[in-house]
Amino acid sequence: MRVSKEQAAKNREHILETASRLLRERGIAGVGVDALAEAAGMTHGSLYSQFGSKERLVEEAVAHAIDAKGQEFPEAFELEDYVSHYLSPGHRDDPAAGCPFAALACEVSRQSGGLKQRFTAGVRGVIGLLSSRMAADLKPRQREDKALAAAASMVGALVLARAVDDPKLSDDILRATRNSLAG
Repeated sequence: MRVSKEQAAKNREHILETASRLLRERGIAGVGVDALAEAAGMTHGSLYSQFGSKERLVEEAVAHAIDAKGQEFPEAFELEDYVSHYLSPGHRDDPAAGCPFAALACEVSRQSGGLKQRFTAGVRGVIGLLSSRMAADLKPRQREDKALAAAASMVGALVLARAVDDPKLSDDILRATRNSLAG
């Protein structure tokens, strides 16, 4: 039975949303095609007809996650508010809905060029966004450097806070990094 173009587009969006959440929650290596198909309520054939391979689905799902997180930014926002939200226990405790950079960076370094290109484009976008919120009296290169350092600090802190098995240490990592970026 043929599916309309509109339904195919809805199916594709549903698959991407589901895959992006699952990949952030379990990691690229922790999610097989079986799990992706089951979570999306689709068949293997549906996934392969839409994407051709798991690698292509992962590329598109990661790009989807990056785009979706980017759209969550309000038109105007304060950098301090963003840092506080990013380095919060709530964000730490919900990787499936959280930052794809913190959830997937360690695995992306071992993946194909296509995924790395999309990931890199997303990182550049975040750097640009953070840079635009840096103090206006800084030179462009200084703003970019501060944005690079802030992004690396936030992602690194979130990765470490999720990785340790000591809740107090995890909270301390988030708090110390928030304080470091505020001053």
